Amino acid sequence: MKSPNSYNVLIMVDESLPNDIQDCHRLIAILQRQVDDGQQKINQQATQLSLKDKLVEEQAHSVLQLKDNQDQLNEKVTELNLTIEKLLKQLYGRKSERRIDGAGQLLLDLGEEVTPEVVSALEEAIRLAEQIAQGAEESSRKCKPRRPQRDDRKFPAHLPRYEKLVDLPKEQREGLKLIGYDEVETLELIRSELRVRVTRYAKYAHPADKTQGILSPERPTGLVEGHRFDPSIGVEVVAAKYFYHLPFYRQQDLFAGSGWTPSRSTLQNIEAGVEFALRPLAAHLRSYLKQDQTIGCDDTGVLLITPAAMPDLSQHPRGQRIGEVLETAIAAGKPSINAKMWGYYASRLPVVAFDFTVSRHRDGPDEVLGDFAGNLIGDCWSGFQKIEVRSGSRITFAACWAHARRKIDECRSAFPLQVAQLESWIRMLYDIEDQIQKLNASQRLARRRSLSRHVLGLIEEYLSGEEMSPGRVLPKSNLGQAAAYVRRHWEALSRFIDDASIPIDNNDCEQLMKRVATGRKNWMFKGSVFAGDRAANLMTIVGTAIRNDLDVAAYLHDVLQRALDGETDWARLAPHAWKAEHPESIRTYRQDERRQSADRKRKRRARRRLGK
Repeated sequence: MKSPNSYNVLIMVDESLPNDIQDCHRLIAILQRQVDDGQQKINQQATQLSLKDKLVEEQAHSVLQLKDNQDQLNEKVTELNLTIEKLLKQLYGRKSERRIDGAGQLLLDLGEEVTPEVVSALEEAIRLAEQIAQGAEESSRKCKPRRPQRDDRKFPAHLPRYEKLVDLPKEQREGLKLIGYDEVETLELIRSELRVRVTRYAKYAHPADKTQGILSPERPTGLVEGHRFDPSIGVEVVAAKYFYHLPFYRQQDLFAGSGWTPSRSTLQNIEAGVEFALRPLAAHLRSYLKQDQTIGCDDTGVLLITPAAMPDLSQHPRGQRIGEVLETAIAAGKPSINAKMWGYYASRLPVVAFDFTVSRHRDGPDEVLGDFAGNLIGDCWSGFQKIEVRSGSRITFAACWAHARRKIDECRSAFPLQVAQLESWIRMLYDIEDQIQKLNASQRLARRRSLSRHVLGLIEEYLSGEEMSPGRVLPKSNLGQAAAYVRRHWEALSRFIDDASIPIDNNDCEQLMKRVATGRKNWMFKGSVFAGDRAANLMTIVGTAIRNDLDVAAYLHDVLQRALDGETDWARLAPHAWKAEHPESIRTYRQDERRQSADRKRKRRARRRLGK
């Protein structure tokens, strides 16, 4: 199509054309200009519409992006609220994990397909619960024992006694006859008494032959050079720190009250002397622990002060790994390192062990359990999960149901029904363990393979059922993550039903780690790698003595003196063996307390199983 200018030129050139044709050309030119103007306006409107569409598209994209950001923020807020709730619960909530029945607690449903073995086991469990509950009711109906006679309330006969006579004044006794005395026993405490033993070693010389030198009796081995401190001082220092959890600066006050104020470095040297003498005993206890079929393991943090310069680690068995961690911390200028204290708890043997590492690295458990063949139970840390592969199937990992239950229980406020149902079945697993506690290994295994396996099947079915589907429980929610944790470690969580030596949880070892946590609140940190190793060895000995209900000070004093005298029969000096030779040093009241606590727990669970 020609432009308007071309038509104007055509009209101007051809002026000889008739007027009507010229009018037509003019009209066509005018119409063409109008068409072009309209097209231009259309193009402008189209451009404006395109810009509007693009703006709408950008706005829609911005809205979607804002919505996505809002969803992420909402998810973050929910996560932070759950974290705050968890922290508040840890600070101010109940410390015990024992559940109290409430309105949200569901009755246990064992499903429709119950095998005869399960029915038989349930009937036996009900009969046992009835017997326990009936025994508890009968004992509660019995009359309370009469108040003991006065002689029975006297203090132990082996305590030293002295008499103090209180009489009337002489002027009041005139004309009276003495008919007897009323005795009142009052217990007194005398502050710890320190005394200095001066030992004089005779010296002899040959009067005629001076070349023979001076002869003197052989001197015993002491804790420190010069034999300046008796083993009783070393026992007091170690027992105060690792049994009573008193740091050196508090021990200074105790000793100062008795007339001697030692420096902290002196107390540290005494501790090091005790550890050096008993180091082989700690190694023997670790070796004895690995004779068990199942070992529990757990760890907790210990602050390690970063040294100003690299120490000499050439003689340390883990020198390379320790050197890498210390070099990194020194280069980064870190004032301290989050080291780890590991605890090991034998399932059947009366022994515990501790180990110190500079980080939570798998080298620790791998080295301690280097020649161990059996089961390891703990949390689902990746280092534990892969220990079976690293050990060439020599060690089998079993997961802890207490950890799984804890993760599920944290979701109670958001998913009360699902949590109540899952905890009902988990509680049933613990009830079964309570019932079979006193049975032999084959009976326990048979009960686990019948009743426990059935309950585990119900839990597994519920986790894959409608109530736990993504439509009701989002995968990223706290319950979704807890369920994923259980599904992911299901094989390890189910291993206890195929081995009677595997406990259902690792609570015994976790209770053991409380000793580290309590001590950490007092001595706060370790000043060096070697101080951490000394603490692990001494805590191994003290912890095993506690597990055997021994008088820790009496045990340490005897074995330390015998070790200094040269005795090396560590199997005989182990707490469980020493216990048999020294029944007078057994804390029987601790055994009674545990027995009474276990009886109360059995009665409480029996009443609950019967719905009382």
